[in-house]
Amino acid sequence: MSKIIGWVDDRFPLMKMWNEHLAEYYAPKNFNFWYFFGSLALLVLVIQIVSGIFLVMHYKPDAELAFASVEYIMRDVPYGWLIRYIHSTGATAFFIVVYLHMLRGLMYGSYKKPRELIWLFGMFIYLALMAEAFMGYLLPWGQMSYWGAQVIISLFGAIPVIGDDLTLWIRGDFVISDATLNRFFSLHVIALPLVLLFLVVAHILALHEVGSNNPDGVDIKANKDEKGIPLDGIPFHPYYTVKDIVGVVVFLFFFATVLFFFPDGGGYLLEHANFVASDPLKTPEHIAPVWYFTPFYAILRAVPDKLLGVGAMGAAIVLLFFMPWLDRCKVRSIRYRSKIYKINLAMFIVSFVVLGWLAMQHVTPTITLLSQVFSLLYFAFFIVLFFTSKNEETKPVPDRVT
Repeated sequence: MSKIIGWVDDRFPLMKMWNEHLAEYYAPKNFNFWYFFGSLALLVLVIQIVSGIFLVMHYKPDAELAFASVEYIMRDVPYGWLIRYIHSTGATAFFIVVYLHMLRGLMYGSYKKPRELIWLFGMFIYLALMAEAFMGYLLPWGQMSYWGAQVIISLFGAIPVIGDDLTLWIRGDFVISDATLNRFFSLHVIALPLVLLFLVVAHILALHEVGSNNPDGVDIKANKDEKGIPLDGIPFHPYYTVKDIVGVVVFLFFFATVLFFFPDGGGYLLEHANFVASDPLKTPEHIAPVWYFTPFYAILRAVPDKLLGVGAMGAAIVLLFFMPWLDRCKVRSIRYRSKIYKINLAMFIVSFVVLGWLAMQHVTPTITLLSQVFSLLYFAFFIVLFFTSKNEETKPVPDRVT
């Protein structure tokens, strides 16, 4: 075996990669529960790619055949129902672990210097993931797929001057049609997965270049022994690879529970209207996107003007890109930050969750008013952060991890 590895190593940096990114990559020894979600996101990406490959073997990207091919997968393909539910449940799991991964970054200041590029790569992953999910949502060609795509694509028409032409270009036709389905299929299956893989690799390489953050927000590279090894660091392998396996087992338990007992999530993961073939002449009673888009959809609905609503929805995502520069506090971890920051972050989380719930409700004056209030709270997080973080009263940060 050593001869084989040596032969490969002479021609490809196998052991060098193994050492740099696993065996000799020193991570802080105080990682906690919140540090599971990065590896879980990687696991779900693999699940989605593998299950997607098997689905593509039987799916027909044709407006006349798409819905029937999904029914064929569910009813006639051996274990097709399992593969389809793995993919749909995986989409939900992907966003859950990514949202929790982003929350950990906000809590422990993982976007601060020198990790700004890691955060930006992560945000681009999030954008690509949203595009991937949206493109895939159209493919079953059910009622909610069809009309959801109709509503979202029509939003681009609000852009001045180029709006109508842009909408026509995205659809590939004057209405949602076979042309739309085919281009969404190609983007979902080929283009966006390649972009995602590139961004994930860039994200990990950038992380390993500057080192991982930790719950104390302390730079472990500042304290090294005579061999240059961080005193507060441990090799990622075997310590964190084994620890991540524990997280994977717990995650798979919950994943399997949803997969086998609640695959439609009561209509929240797979809407009931999507089990009906698309009908361009019959609009569903209540059109709403999948739960992971709902906070931004609520912000869109909260603004009466269509153009301003689209702008507010876009700003809600774009502002997250600027977190490294909006947060001017020198302390990273929430453990040592002021009560103002903790309350501000808590209100941001509450507003995000409540906006997600509000978007699932029918539009009433009360729902609209609540959406406007919580949209303001959402944006207030960034404003308050910018003006309070520079002179924030923080607790003393330890020199080494606790």
